[in-house]
Amino acid sequence: MATQVQQDHIIQLRERKRVESLSLTQMAWRRFRRHKLGLVSIAVLAIIIASAVLAPVIKPEGYSKLDPRVRNQPPSAEYPLGTDSVGRDVWARLLYGGRTSLTVSVVAVSISFVIGVTLGAVSGYYGSWVDIAIQRLVEIVAAMPALIIILSFVAVYGANFTNTMIILGLFGWTGLCRFVRGQVLQIREMDYVLASRSLGGASRHIIMSHILPNVVPYLTISLAFAFSATILLETSLSFLGLGVQAPTPSWGNMVGDAGSMLNLRDRWWLWMPAGIAITLTVLSINFTGDALRDALDPHTILD
Repeated sequence: MATQVQQDHIIQLRERKRVESLSLTQMAWRRFRRHKLGLVSIAVLAIIIASAVLAPVIKPEGYSKLDPRVRNQPPSAEYPLGTDSVGRDVWARLLYGGRTSLTVSVVAVSISFVIGVTLGAVSGYYGSWVDIAIQRLVEIVAAMPALIIILSFVAVYGANFTNTMIILGLFGWTGLCRFVRGQVLQIREMDYVLASRSLGGASRHIIMSHILPNVVPYLTISLAFAFSATILLETSLSFLGLGVQAPTPSWGNMVGDAGSMLNLRDRWWLWMPAGIAITLTVLSINFTGDALRDALDPHTILD
């Protein structure tokens, strides 16, 4: 019995040494592979993204080809997802609509990311009047009635693809800024940051090399939720006619066909595929974010 315990202990020590000899990237991948739901989600997300990117290859005729003879046709061998009210292929519009919705989300979240992370890191690291000024700006932007601002923006500049990305990006950074600030406030008091500061390290070097890398594991889940929220917000705006405008397809304005009681009841193929695509994308992003957070968490990466 004692011999078996000793052998188990030796095996555990060897496994621990093998894990500790791995790089951070290898350890993160090792932990990510344990998250089965995360693996499935990233596979689903990869399929969705590939379908959107390869839309011109899958449907080279585009999304605007009209055939009035086949208006409002249910799914068939020729049209797997049916046709809409003017005879356009819903499958083609779903693929190209994915390109639109995902592009809007990526660009909008990128704008929010740059603004939120920059202001949050500066606010948390420098403190004092800098922190006060930035947090007052955050409170002002967060207090603005987003829908009224969006309506005003659309009234002045028009509702289109570019304006949708800009307006979503400019109003989506406040939560990220507060989150990064909170993390930086904790990390800046760590011994390695204090040591770097005492050795004369420049503030920019400390923020980029010591603080932000330790924020990344916590930032991944926030970005995942930001992508999900942006996709849903784009869907809402397009549904209301304030986002991407027809004939350019997006998942949002495709779901907008559900606004008609006739379509909602009898023509499910006009709006349900886009709704399913939105649901799968949002769930996949959230589950992948959870898996990445667990894999990149520096406090548990050696487990």
